[in-house]
Amino acid sequence: MPGKRGSQSLITACRELLFPSCCLGCGRHLADTRLPRFCDTCHGSLETIRPPRCDICGLPFTSGADHTCGQCLTTPPAFSRARAALVYSPPITDLIAELKFRNSLTGLSSLACLVTGSTGFAELTEPDLILPVPLHPDRLRQRGFNQSLLIARACFPRHKDRIGTAILVRNRPTPAQTRLNRKERQQNISGAFFTKQPHKVTNRKILLIDDVLTTGSTAHECARTLRSAGAQQVEVLTIARATRSPGAGADKSPPTY
Repeated sequence: MPGKRGSQSLITACRELLFPSCCLGCGRHLADTRLPRFCDTCHGSLETIRPPRCDICGLPFTSGADHTCGQCLTTPPAFSRARAALVYSPPITDLIAELKFRNSLTGLSSLACLVTGSTGFAELTEPDLILPVPLHPDRLRQRGFNQSLLIARACFPRHKDRIGTAILVRNRPTPAQTRLNRKERQQNISGAFFTKQPHKVTNRKILLIDDVLTTGSTAHECARTLRSAGAQQVEVLTIARATRSPGAGADKSPPTY
């Protein structure tokens, strides 16, 4: 009879035969199942975010040292720090769309691996609470899940007890923000959230989780709501970040609700 190691190898071989591992970028067959599931070419094409960047919103700079960007200087956000692992560009755009709109979990573990291995992730404060940006109940019923909650659970499998799902609530539906500029996004999302259990956020360090940071309007409004309820600090973590404002012509921002 095969030993334990031989049995595991046989199981792995059978799994690979029945469910071959493929690159999430180009579909090429991969020799192993290690995360993230990208071939060398596609992995090398991913636009990771690393210093230099804005020390508040995480906007990457082309040169120099970390400093505060002009937008954060003129209009400081309610969150103290936002970090993302990747620039919002292909193939990450496609993977997020598959997760968000087609309920495909195929790339979730690889995305979580990229996030937790990023330099931005290492800079975040140890949170007392991890809060996914909530969907309005109507949108949640329509979609069937909250992608931000799935991301939170994938990135923090050992801290599921810190993930809150009924603390920050969206109290009104908001139109998709895709075609809105920064000012319109801020107006669209203003007053859309409230803290249902304020005693749970008082003097707590909170980490907000979302899929993409575009202008930061949603993150700002969530953080403002939490800070008004007594939160000590709010930081933001997303998979990706758009590097140009909507309307600039180069940013294909995802629909945001």
